[in-house]
Amino acid sequence: MLKVIVVDDEPLARKGMLVRLKEFSELDVVAECSNGQQAIESISQHKPDLVFLDVEMPGMDGFSVLKQLQAQQQTLPYIVFVTAYDHYAFNAFEVSALDYVLKPVEPERLRQAVEKVLKLYQAQDTQKHKGQLAEAVAKLTGDEAGNILQRLDNAEPVVNDRFPDAISIKDSGEITRVPVSAIEWVDAAGDYMCIHTRDGQTHILRRTMKELEQELDPRLFVRVHRSAIVNVHTIAKLQMLANGEHQLMLTNGQSVKVSRSYKDRVKQVFSN
Repeated sequence: MLKVIVVDDEPLARKGMLVRLKEFSELDVVAECSNGQQAIESISQHKPDLVFLDVEMPGMDGFSVLKQLQAQQQTLPYIVFVTAYDHYAFNAFEVSALDYVLKPVEPERLRQAVEKVLKLYQAQDTQKHKGQLAEAVAKLTGDEAGNILQRLDNAEPVVNDRFPDAISIKDSGEITRVPVSAIEWVDAAGDYMCIHTRDGQTHILRRTMKELEQELDPRLFVRVHRSAIVNVHTIAKLQMLANGEHQLMLTNGQSVKVSRSYKDRVKQVFSN
């Protein structure tokens, strides 16, 4: 539901608006105000999503209310001006009001204004949730949040489930296929990746860490450092060192440093 504040210096007009707004189950009126100063205080306190703001009020009119809120650098709610004179319409849109309705307020015109607000709010809310999802997936996968948002907008899978079963490594004229399931951990050595497998071997691969990370299933592998990736099934425990840093102990006895920027990803493994 959208939190709503009604501002009007005329008691009867204010009461009439409150009665009409009860017809909209999506709206929750949290306050009513009879002047501009009350409006500023109430908006600061309640942080409403929508304000029906009377233009003509003694002392501080509706435009002055908005200017004061902007001067205080407050996040402005959606504004629908309420006025008896349509010549205020141009000024209303100049100060970025979403809409305006004329007094006496007609039910159908009010419904149009409310539906306009709801559509914009829902679109904004959808984008907000997409952004939150993208950030969460980015932390888990190492992908860029912008790439994830683009896939969401194109109705594409957020996480690619098609990961290779093996990685081909060229060395001295030979190509070795290393099963992904055999990889215990990977660390970077300059321009090369050292792939350590459960049979105790180390394979050298010329590729960037980011490129390799994108080939590995994020449900099975976690990046723990800018130069290290670990198979989650090889993690034995997470240790906090005396200096406040963290390290992983693997089932093969190997210790791998965890950088602060990847610590949350590692902790996510232990919460699953």
